[in-house]
Amino acid sequence: QVQLVQSGGGSVQAGGDLTLSCAANGWTFGNKCMAWFRQAPGKEREGVAFISFSRISTSYADSVKGRFTISRNETKDTVYLQLNSLKTEDAAMYHCAKNHGEYGSFDGMDLWGKGTLVTISS
Repeated sequence: QVQLVQSGGGSVQAGGDLTLSCAANGWTFGNKCMAWFRQAPGKEREGVAFISFSRISTSYADSVKGRFTISRNETKDTVYLQLNSLKTEDAAMYHCAKNHGEYGSFDGMDLWGKGTLVTISS
């Protein structure tokens, strides 16, 4: 079964750190761009970060620049999102996603992880 399997997340105090992981199951990353999105209750889904094939390009939402880091391990077919210095406004359901293409973009996602919840206490 072709899917993205997410792990990590949970509850942390403001200022804390978390690591999210997303592994390909039943397929391999190949040259596909991978991304992380998030959606908080009552808000639209937001692209958080993407990383292109071979890590040629990365991009971050302004709200997370300097605090979050996206990375990928081609051997493990896993993409990571390191969340540092978390703020209460970072609380959301986080989803990883695969792009149908190799170039960095938040558009064109064709496979989604089920999501992992990040909650932050003040």
